[in-house]
Amino acid sequence: QVQLMESGGGLVQPGESLRLSCRARGFNSGNFPIAWFRQAPGKEREGVSCISSRDRDTFYADSVKGRFTISRDRSENTVYLQMNNLKPEDSAVYYCATDFEARCTYYSAGAFGDYWGQGTQVTVSS
Repeated sequence: QVQLMESGGGLVQPGESLRLSCRARGFNSGNFPIAWFRQAPGKEREGVSCISSRDRDTFYADSVKGRFTISRDRSENTVYLQMNNLKPEDSAVYYCATDFEARCTYYSAGAFGDYWGQGTQVTVSS
């Protein structure tokens, strides 16, 4: 059974950092792209970042470029999202997703996501 499990969310102050984890079970996530999305109350879901199946390419939303870094640990079957210099507008539920057909180039266009995790809450507030 394909499963994705996020962890690492929490409450932090502006300027602080968090590292989110997306652990895959039931499949080798290294063979597929993994993307991070977020959704704040009253807002549409937003694609944050994506790492391609061979880790050759990474993609970031303009709003997080230079602050967030996506990476993969194949030995742990886990993808990470390192979030630095967090801002209040980064507050949201963060989800990871994978797609067995689509590539990262589609992740921000709403055409990505065969499987999703349950989400982890990130709150940035002073």
